[in-house]
Amino acid sequence: MKLPSGSWRAVVRRKGRYISETFHRREDARRWATAAESTIDRGGKPKSTRIADKRTLVDLIDLHIEDLKSVGKKIGRTKLDMLKMLKADPVGKSKFAELDRLPLIAFGKRRAKGGAGPVTVGMYIGTIKTVLISVAALHDIETKPDQVDVARVALTHLGLIGKSNERDRRPTDEELERLFLYFDTMNRLTLPMSRIMKFAIATAMRQDEICRIVWDDYLARTKMLIIRDRKDPRNKAGNDQRIPLLAASGFDAVALIEVQRELRRNAEQRIFPYNGKSISAAFTRACAKLAINDLRFHDLRHEGTSRLFELGLRIEQAALVSGHKDWKMLKRYTHLRPESIHDVLAGRTAA
Repeated sequence: MKLPSGSWRAVVRRKGRYISETFHRREDARRWATAAESTIDRGGKPKSTRIADKRTLVDLIDLHIEDLKSVGKKIGRTKLDMLKMLKADPVGKSKFAELDRLPLIAFGKRRAKGGAGPVTVGMYIGTIKTVLISVAALHDIETKPDQVDVARVALTHLGLIGKSNERDRRPTDEELERLFLYFDTMNRLTLPMSRIMKFAIATAMRQDEICRIVWDDYLARTKMLIIRDRKDPRNKAGNDQRIPLLAASGFDAVALIEVQRELRRNAEQRIFPYNGKSISAAFTRACAKLAINDLRFHDLRHEGTSRLFELGLRIEQAALVSGHKDWKMLKRYTHLRPESIHDVLAGRTAA
């Protein structure tokens, strides 16, 4: 039937089913209705035009993103970047009905050749499977998630998917002093890098967390800080955590915040109102300039967590600062310096 707007509505009533769609052209409405009737006669379920025209993995990724947005679920930056990469890669142009292990294995090889590590390649493959399973469940689209599992086995056998190598790099005291001196003598640098580095060690916080904390969540009287939406493998949304601000690891977290208070602008809500990428870039440049090899800003979180254990804290106590939910994972941060044993024993003797 023709609608007042000029569009055409196709209505199918067959074998107790009712379904309708609206089209701009009469011929499109007729073709859809004929196909829908044929599908019902075969015992199938007609698909809406929104679903019926999906052909490639890119189409399914867009549909997956729409589904998440429709329920207000925020897509994390890492996942969004992966989805964009998948859409730009040749695998995204693959017809999902024909997406078997071969294009997936080829995709994994390309990502590895491009510099992606075993963990990252595994995350990409996992993201593809999530998209296939999600759209299949929500929209009755037939996909082949089992082929993703086959591809994962093959890529694992090739060593392109695997667990991350546990990183135990800690900066030496001499390296830290060199970095502090370098940043403190750079008059053109607007970032207070030494203060940010010291705060990272004192709190074992991640770079992005440092740049997000706000004054309203700083409890000066009790020396506590609330970190909103802290990273969590399950769901960081609403994962707020209160941490104690300590001064026992060599740097005083409260004192460092109070220095920031003196520099605060009235309209600024963040305690460290800086760009995380700029901090990372400045740190990387400094390490290259000073010939400090294989040191990343994230290693300061490792350093801060390790210092908590060197102070004699138990795993459950250190977790209250670092935010680790899995205590088994926290064990990998307990790379204590042999020299620290003297301090621990001295503390027990004094007690």
